[in-house]
Amino acid sequence: MNTRKAFSHLVKRSRWLALLILLLGANTPAYAQTVVGTILVGDVPTIVAVNEKTNRIYVTNRADGTLSVIDGAANTMISSIPVGDFPFGVAVNKKTNHVYVADGSNTISVIDGETNVIVGTIPVGDTPTGVAVNEKTNQIYVTNIASETVSVIDGATNSVVDTIAVGNFPFGVAVNEKTNRIYVTNANSDTLSVIDGKTNTVISSIAVGDLPYNVAVNEKTNRIYVTNANSDTLSVIDGETDMMISTILVGDGPEGVAVNEKNNRIYVANELSNTVSVIDGVTNLIVATIAVGDGPFGVALNEKTNRIYVANEFSDTVSVVQD
Repeated sequence: MNTRKAFSHLVKRSRWLALLILLLGANTPAYAQTVVGTILVGDVPTIVAVNEKTNRIYVTNRADGTLSVIDGAANTMISSIPVGDFPFGVAVNKKTNHVYVADGSNTISVIDGETNVIVGTIPVGDTPTGVAVNEKTNQIYVTNIASETVSVIDGATNSVVDTIAVGNFPFGVAVNEKTNRIYVTNANSDTLSVIDGKTNTVISSIAVGDLPYNVAVNEKTNRIYVTNANSDTLSVIDGETDMMISTILVGDGPEGVAVNEKNNRIYVANELSNTVSVIDGVTNLIVATIAVGDGPFGVALNEKTNRIYVANEFSDTVSVVQD
């Protein structure tokens, strides 16, 4: 398995390409996104998830084996929960108020969002990374890099009910609850696997950019967004046809991606640019570029408060952006 490819982001781009980005950015309309807070969290914060009902933000800290819990009203960390080694992906089920964390112990930690206590530990595949939840079915989906599989967990029983073979180095995962489709990025295959949530079978494999890492879904427009770390692009896919409809040039080393369905904007964390690209989902154009902390990786948002949360791996902080 070519793990060197999957973690190599340091390919230098030509100077004219950087200039082109600046020129294009100069002609886009200005928006008023501003960083309104910077929160110190654990060591190497990576992925962010939000519970809009409780206004709690959850951040995995890969180097110290903890999950930071942030109060979204006060912009302060209120708890640090020890989980397994090298925690990575995190997702929230707002209906059950359960938080799911993937870690290097090949398990998923299940945390009660009310008490911040671990209430279950679920064995999954080898090197679990991405986590996503379908709240309608109470199913949790976990990408297992070394197993090249997706574990399907029943949230009612906290047990694995199915295992789905996907592509090489499955990394990110996202769910469209309306269509019951699950989307998995295969970093070393440069593809996106589409899974039917009823049958737990792969029904399509879509070619995307170089080193696809993370994926997000706009359920209202049925658009799927994939960050391609080595291409410096965002792939835009039509969920109805499984066809690529646009490729958007973003910053250097795009990693995390999140969607605001209310205003149809997409937010991309560019790890090597220390920025977040803001994209208009109608025009597929960048409308703003926000400077954040050092090494932004994960990004999530609270549509109720219109705040974006960015995990900065190399500054051990979370940037809070008001849209």
